[in-house]
Amino acid sequence: RVVVRVFAGWDFNSEDALAPDIAAVGYGRGVPMGSVLRQGPPGVAPRFLIAAARDSAGANLDRIQVVKGWLESDGSTSERIYNVSWSGDRSLDTAGRLLPLVSTVHVDTASWSNSIGEPQLSTVWQDPDFDPDEGVFYYVRVLEIPTPRWTAYDALRFGVTLPPEVPMVTQERAYTSPIWYMAD
Repeated sequence: RVVVRVFAGWDFNSEDALAPDIAAVGYGRGVPMGSVLRQGPPGVAPRFLIAAARDSAGANLDRIQVVKGWLESDGSTSERIYNVSWSGDRSLDTAGRLLPLVSTVHVDTASWSNSIGEPQLSTVWQDPDFDPDEGVFYYVRVLEIPTPRWTAYDALRFGVTLPPEVPMVTQERAYTSPIWYMAD
C-alpha cells in the first residue's frame, strides 16, 4: 500500500518537501486531504505539500499527479491533470505531459525489477491556473512503475498464451481524498 500525505495551504515552500516530519509541517500550516481550504491572501494561489512512499513489498513510484476539478458555468464538469513530481531524468513537454518510464516487466516470466522509479517522492506544487473566484477540488494520484498484471501471472501458472488484446502489464495507483477550495 502506497502511503500518501497531502496538505494545502498558502505558504508552503520547496524546503518543506524535504522536512523530516512532513505531517507536522502540513498540519501546522495547512489543511489535510478531506478538508476545505478557505480563501487566502489576495493574488496568491494555494500550495500543496505532497509526499508519497512505496509499499515496502511493492513497486517503486513513477510519478505524482494532482487532479483538479471544477464546474463550468453551464453546469458541466471539467478536470485537469498536472504531473508534479516524477522519477528519472524525464521532463515535461510543452503540454505538461511526461514520457512513460521504460518498463522492466518480463511478461513471459511474470516478473519485474525495482531498478527504475523511486521509493519516495515529495514536492510542493502551486496551481498555475488558480482563479480565486472559482470553487474547485484537488486530489492526488500516485502511479507505481509498471508491473505484471494478474493475467500475466495466470498465463505463466497455467501455461497458456492469451490473445494479444488481453493486457499483461499494469500501473497500480493510489488516490487521496480531495481538498476543496471554497471561494468566499
